Order: sequence, then structure tokens, then C-alpha cells
Amino acid sequence: MSDKTMSVDEVAGRLADGMTLGIGGWGSRRKPMALVRALLRSQVTDLTVVSYGGPDVGMLVAAGRVRRLVVPFVTLDSIPLEPHFRAARERGAVELTEIDEAMFMWGLRAAANRLPFLPVRAGIGSDVMRVNPGLRTVTSPYDDGETFVAVPALRVDAALVHVNRADRLGDGQYLGPDPYFDDLFCEAADAAYVSCERIVDTAELTKDAAPQTLLVKRHTVTGVVEAPNGAHFTSCAPDYGRDEAFQKTYATTPWPEFAERYLGGDEQAYRSAAQVGVGEGT
Repeated sequence: MSDKTMSVDEVAGRLADGMTLGIGGWGSRRKPMALVRALLRSQVTDLTVVSYGGPDVGMLVAAGRVRRLVVPFVTLDSIPLEPHFRAARERGAVELTEIDEAMFMWGLRAAANRLPFLPVRAGIGSDVMRVNPGLRTVTSPYDDGETFVAVPALRVDAALVHVNRADRLGDGQYLGPDPYFDDLFCEAADAAYVSCERIVDTAELTKDAAPQTLLVKRHTVTGVVEAPNGAHFTSCAPDYGRDEAFQKTYATTPWPEFAERYLGGDEQAYRSAAQVGVGEGT
């Protein structure tokens, strides 16, 4: 067993042009935004991003780092459609593979189990098949003879996720109401990097929380980053809620202006400019 602690910039230094990157969280909830900001400070580009999309997708697309997206949606939750994603799609700036939420989950499960695909009923009879002509169907080999969509595995080169707590070995714990699919992102990846609000001793992970909150297992994790407020401006319940005021600023400020004001320096500079730790969402 080894100490897997890293900095956000060390994680960004492990990423490379052309990678397929899986990003955990859901919409504007528990996104690994400190890791995304570190990625934006790097020169990495030409990415394929696999995500239940939120501002992670919006920022990377606005910065011109993404070639292709694989998503079921891209939303800020309280703002239904992520504005930078919408603008990029309207000008044809990124390739898009849009699939049903359940199909997306089973694609991650297939990748986690190192299977080429998994059969699902989701998608049958819907426009998902029309807009994704590359999807195939399979017929059950048993007496039922039922037809299913063969959802291809969503293998990723690297995964980025954020949790409430972790230990130095890579065990990650969520304390909010929903695990989302962060464990599947880690299992589907060749390398997984977990940021957390606080690094604690292993024994403390189950001292005051149920064992089932141990979402991410150490054998799937490459690096651990302690990043307080690392999901800002998205929520990270119960530590803090979404910073709605800042999210509105993000959604309504032209990207070049937003990037110059908030993303021109390191993480500490971002925290200062965004007043992280002051007011709602902290």
C-alpha cells in the first residue's frame, strides 16, 4: 500500500492530448471542478469527454479543448441547458454522441467489467437509434428471442471525480444523498484521480458513517488530491450547496471575460476571485 496523494497540477500533468476523459458528478452537482480548472491551466486539448455533463463540459468546450462529447445531457440544473455547450453545438464546434441516461450507465458498467458491450432495453423504439446510427442491436440466444440495444463500453483513459472524504490510499467516501456513478467512472478508467474535501485516516472513514458510503475503492484509484471546495461552484452536499450566484455569473459572462477574471491564475487565485468561502455555496 502506498501514499497516492498528489496536487491538482500533478494530475493535470498526467493527462495528454487526444485522451478520452471521464468526469464524475451529475449536472452541476459534485463535479471535480478544481481538477477541471487545473486541466484548463494546462495545454491539453483534442479530448473526448464522457460525462453526465455540467459546467465541466461547458468550460472545456468553451476553452476549445474538446473534440468529441459522449453525454446524456449537459445542464446546470437550475439553468436547464449549459450555455457554453449550447453555443458550441450551435456553431458545430464539437462532435456529439448523445445517448439515454440508462444507456450511458450501462456503457460505464460494460467498461468497468471489461466487456465490449451490454444489452439494454433502453433506446428501443426511440430516436436514440436514429441519431446514433452506429448503435447495434442483439437478439437474445434464449427462447424469448428478445431484441436489445448493444450499448458499447465507455472505456476512458482517465477519470476525474470528487468526493467528500478520502484516505491517502485512494478510498473515497461520499456523504451526500447520491453516489451518482463516480465508482463506475473510476472502474471504467485506465487511471482514476479522486479529489476530496478532506483527506482523513482510513479508520475515520467508517467512524461516523455507514460502510456503504465508501464509494470509491483504492484498487481503482491512481491519485488522491485534497481540494477543499474542490467542487465549487457546483454542490458537494452536505459540505456545501451550489453557489447559485456564482453559477449565474458563469452562465451570463462572456467566456473570454470569465476566463480572464477567474481562471488566469492558480487554484488559490480562483478561490480569491470567486470569493470561495464567502456567502452562499460555502
